[in-house]
Amino acid sequence: MVKETPAGDGPTSDVGAGRLGQTIKRAEQALINRKSRVLKEFGLTVPQYAVLLVLSASEGMSAAQLARECMVTPQTMATVLTNLHRSGHIERSPSALHQKITVNRISECGRALLTRADQAALAVEGALSAEFSTSELQAFESYLERAVATLTAGD
Repeated sequence: MVKETPAGDGPTSDVGAGRLGQTIKRAEQALINRKSRVLKEFGLTVPQYAVLLVLSASEGMSAAQLARECMVTPQTMATVLTNLHRSGHIERSPSALHQKITVNRISECGRALLTRADQAALAVEGALSAEFSTSELQAFESYLERAVATLTAGD
C-alpha cells in the first residue's frame, strides 16, 4: 500500500512495517545522520571520524584493513584517506613489509581533532543511551550482539 505523506512530500510505503531489518536500518540512519550533523562542526564526515578513531588505537593500517574495520568500500576508503591526508590529519608511508602497501597513521593534528570530535560523537551516543534504563540498555546491547552473531555465522 502506498499513501501520500501528510505534507504531500511524496509517497511512503508500509512495505517495511513490522520488518526487523527495516527498523534496524532506520535506527542506523538516524544515528549516522545525528553524528554527521555534530561532526560537520569539526569538518569531518562519519567515515573520516571512524578512520581517525581506528587509527588512534593502532600503529598504522593499510587502506584495505581500514575499509574492513570501518565497514566502507575500498573505493570510499581511498577517497576518505586522500582527504584526511590532504588536510594533514593522517600520515602515509610505504610499508616496511610490502612495497605495494601504504601504511596510514593518525597525525598529531588528527589526534587533536579526534579528541574534540569524539566528545561530540560520544554525546550523541550518550543521549541515545540515556533513553534506556541500565537493564534495558544491557538487554538492547545483548540483542544487537546476538543479531550480529546470527547474521555473521558461517562468514
